[in-house]
This record gives sequence, C-alpha cells and structure tokens, in this order.
Amino acid sequence: MRTKLLIGFAVIGVLLAIGSAYISGIPAKPQPPAFKPASNPYAQGIYANGIVETAQTSGENINVYPEVSGTVVKIFVTEGQHVKAGTPLLMLENSVQSAATAAAKAQIEVARATCKSLQDQFSKLKTSFALDPRSVSRDALDNAENALRGAKATLELTQKQYQAANALLGKYVLKALSDASVLSMNTALGSYISSQGVYSTYTGSFRPVIVLGNMKGDLAVRCYIDEILIQRIPDPSEIHARMYIHGTDISVPLKFVRIQPNVSPKIELSSQRTERVDVRVLPVIFCFEKRKGVSIYPGQLVDVYIAEKNSSPKK
Repeated sequence: MRTKLLIGFAVIGVLLAIGSAYISGIPAKPQPPAFKPASNPYAQGIYANGIVETAQTSGENINVYPEVSGTVVKIFVTEGQHVKAGTPLLMLENSVQSAATAAAKAQIEVARATCKSLQDQFSKLKTSFALDPRSVSRDALDNAENALRGAKATLELTQKQYQAANALLGKYVLKALSDASVLSMNTALGSYISSQGVYSTYTGSFRPVIVLGNMKGDLAVRCYIDEILIQRIPDPSEIHARMYIHGTDISVPLKFVRIQPNVSPKIELSSQRTERVDVRVLPVIFCFEKRKGVSIYPGQLVDVYIAEKNSSPKK
C-alpha cells in the first residue's frame, strides 16, 4: 500500500512538472505601447534632439543675475506672471548702501555751503579790489579765487560720488529689461544671492536667480543636429520640419527661424552638461504656434525631423 502511494505521488509530481513547464513556455503577450513612438514622417528626413524654449531674437531664455550680493527681502512677482520692461522683480537688503548714499548726498550740501561761503568771500574781495586796489592785496585775491575753484571741484566730485552711490543703490532692486514672463523664481525671502546666482539645495550647483521668457507669443525649439548630418540639412528657404512631443501622438509643424553658425560640443539637453564624447552639433532654431488644448512648456524635450519642403512623405 505504501509503495502505491509513493508511486502515485511521483506520478503527480511528474505531471505538475510537465504542466509548469508548459505554462512557463507560453510566450507572454506584450502590453500595447502607451503611445505610438515617433517615426520619421519623411522618406529622407534627418533626426535631431530638441528642447522647447521661449522665442528670442538672440540667445536663449533670459537668465537674471544680480550685480551685487545680498539677502532677498522682497519679491514683487510670481512665476507665470507677465511683466513689463522696468518692472521690479525683487529687492535685496540695502541698509548699508542706503546709508552710504545718504552720506554722499549730505556731503553735497556741505560742499555747496562751503562753495557759497568762498564765493561770497571772493566776490567781496574782488569788489573791494575793483574800488581800491590798495584795499586788498593781489595775493589775497588770488588765494580766494583758488580756494573757490577748489570748492567748486569738490562740489562736482561730491555730486559724482552721490550719483555713483545712488546708481549702486539701484542695483539692489532687480528689474525686467524687457516685456517677459517669469518662467521660474529660484529664490525665496531670506535667501542669499550673488553674481553667481542662487545655490540649489538639490543639485548642489548655482542657478540663475530668475528666468524670464516670452510666453505670450510663439514658442521656439532649439535643435542640435549631429555634425555628420550637417551636409544633409536643406537650404534654409526649403527647410520643412515637424516636432513630436514625448509621451503623446501629437506632432506640430515647425517654422524655420535661423541657424546658429557655430558648431559646438554636443550637450545633454536634460542637464545641459557637456558629454565626454568627441561629437559636435549645429544648433538650428525653429518656432511654432501654441495650440489650444496642447500643453507645451519651455524646457520640454521633443523629437524633431527635418526635410525639404518638397520631400515626399514616408510610405
């Protein structure tokens, strides 16, 4: 009886092993992709990495750094806010410079009073000398005139010192130099900032205090084309391109803006660090109109395909 049980268990074990092997050998059905990967829409198009930025006539987004160092005591704007040229963005603690400016202004009054006193003295001596040359010595008259010239020079110097101190005081308030939108405010009340920017707790590096850009108009796409593909770039008048947004099936037609005619080392767009490879790229800038219902922001990575306008679509 015991032998039969052992044989039965052995047979059951063999059947379980065969069943497990069969089930594990069935190929798993792959999950459908969350979105259709971007493919080249042109028969002879070239590919480029791209990053979305605000449209500028030159350069990239506007990185704002202070010309003086100090602690942030007021912030006048918020992220996403559109500001006009001359709008104050933030203010630094300026008590020391404010006192220096007030002292420079007071020096002007002292110098002006001294100049007025010497002017009166010289006028009296000059009048007396004109009436009777024997009443005032020529030496005394010359000394009074020289003293007046020195006082006037001192007054002019104090005025320039006040102008310089007042101009430096104005540097403690950061202002927008053009109409723009606040893309990011990388500081807070009580933070210390310098001409290097603001220290980031998370990256351990310095960043711009404020980043500005134009969010009211078209957005731009900066593409980096590998140097081996430069010869395949169409003539600027014939360039046609499309942009594909990561994670979606959305594609957007692009309008050529300009080529930055300076081949530079390839960078990693996600962190803006130079890669340790001997590869160089050519920056090409496009722009596009923002579509209603499509969320696109500066800093977003995209795929770009470039071809001639008369290039036939890929079949």
